[in-house]
Formats: sequence, C-alpha cells, structure tokens
Amino acid sequence: MSDWASIALRFFLYMDLMLLFGVPLFGLYCLKGQERVSGSVLPFQSMLAQTVALGVLVSVASMVMMTSAMSGEADFAELRPHIEMMVLETNVGLASIVRIIALVVSGLAVIFNPRAPCVSLLVTAIAGGIALASLAWNGHGAMDEGSRRFWHFSTDILHLLAAGAWLGALFAFAWMARLNTLKTEERIRLLARAITRFEIVGALIVALIAVTGIVNYLFIVGPKLDNVILSTYGILLIFKVGLFAGMLVLAALNRFHLGPLLEQSLRKGEYQMAANRLRRSVLVELSAAILVVGLVAWLGTLSPDMEITSQ
Repeated sequence: MSDWASIALRFFLYMDLMLLFGVPLFGLYCLKGQERVSGSVLPFQSMLAQTVALGVLVSVASMVMMTSAMSGEADFAELRPHIEMMVLETNVGLASIVRIIALVVSGLAVIFNPRAPCVSLLVTAIAGGIALASLAWNGHGAMDEGSRRFWHFSTDILHLLAAGAWLGALFAFAWMARLNTLKTEERIRLLARAITRFEIVGALIVALIAVTGIVNYLFIVGPKLDNVILSTYGILLIFKVGLFAGMLVLAALNRFHLGPLLEQSLRKGEYQMAANRLRRSVLVELSAAILVVGLVAWLGTLSPDMEITSQ
C-alpha cells in the first residue's frame, strides 16, 4: 500500500467518523424539539446514512490494503486467510470489527429520527463516538505497553472525540449558514441562538483538544523539541499547530464579534451583511479544520523516533 493511499484512507475515515459523532451531538446540545427532526434544520437522515455507508466502505478498504501491504499478497484468494488472521487475531482487526458494529448501530438509529429525534441522535452520537474512538488503535498509542498504553489510548480517545465534536459543529454551522438558507429572519435567529449555545461547549472542546494534544506529543516524542523540528513529523506538526491557532482566532472572532454583531443586526432589522460575514468566517474555519484532519492522517503514518534517529 503506497503512503499516499494510506494517508488518503486515514483522512476519509477520520473525517467520516468525526462527522458521524459531531453532527448528531450538535443536534442534541444546540437544537431543540422538532428542530432535531431530519430536514427541519439539518438533513440528519441522509447525511448520517451516507456517513455510515462511507465509514463501512473505507474501514473494509483500509483493512484489505493494510493486510495486503503486510503480507505482500495482491490476489484476493491468497489474501483472504491473511485478512481473517488480521481481523480475528490483532487489536487493529478487533477495533475494526467494533467500528463496523458501531456504524451499523448508527445506521439503524438514524432510521428512527422522524419518530424519536432525540433518542435517535443520542444513540447515533454514542455509536459514532465508539467508532471514532476505535481509531486510537490505528495510532501511535498501539506501540506502547502496560499503564503507559492505557493512558496514551485514553488521551488519544479524548482528543479524537473533542476534535470530532468541533468538526461536527463547524460542519453544522456551515450547513445552517448556506447562502440559500439565510434568507429569512427566522433562520438567522436560529443560527444566532445555536452560536450562543455553542459557547460553553466550544470552550470545553478547545480546552480538551489543547490539553490532550500536548499530552499526546509528550507520549509520542517526549519533552524535546530541537531535533523534532527538523524532521518531516515536526514540520507537519508546526503546520497543524499553526492552523489550530488560526482556528482559535476565528472562533474568538465569531464568539466576541460576529455573533454579537449578528444579534445587534437582528434587532435593527438589517442582518444580511452580518450573516454573510459570519458565514465566510465559518467556512474559512471549516476549511482549516479539514486541513488539520489531513495533517493528522499524515502524521499518523510517521514515526518521529525513526526520523530523529536517521538524522
């Protein structure tokens, strides 16, 4: 399996599972009542059903390609016993089984959204969180042992869930702020209210991402910086931190300037300009988040220790 194929699969899997967890979670804490029914504000059924299908497809493809790379076999008939061994006898394989089961549960829960939107979104978010957490077994924590392995996995899982919650919220805000959606005062008021509700959750998410990100760095690299900066891993990590810092600036802009400006504009009855500015800010922040996920997918294929040793 080529490095770029591996990175691409990891990217799509991370994006997919983060949205499967983050979008229904957003519906639970930012929307209320009938707003949680698919199509009222967000197309939960179609969006999450497609996410589930893509998650299963990419998970299977990732397992097949990983097994092919490790075994050296390309023919499926010869590869099949290796796949069975990988799935049934390795932690990565067991994590994949758990992931696919969680995806199936998410898909079933989505079907009942029109009848029980709150329960449907809750079950989908929990199952999506389990599927997302299973990706920790594809990361650097799998190389640790004993208590260090437990704590590294715990930090990885918290980091993944926090990142998924943030990406899901950004995607939901971008969907709600589409140009053809923000044409009525009712829709703009709904967006303004959702931004206000996101304030506390957003602050918690940012704190979790920052703390778990630092702890993960210490687990992977340790308390050193000089040699890491010169490696590919270090350069990508610097770009990732820079993008994250830019996202924090945009989040602060939305929270302390554009959000209040939109509420003021609503009171004056002249809100289109403020709504457009907020939409552009959210789209830029979402684009930065997608780039961060791409960097995470790339970083997961690198070994900083090997790069430092080879310097």
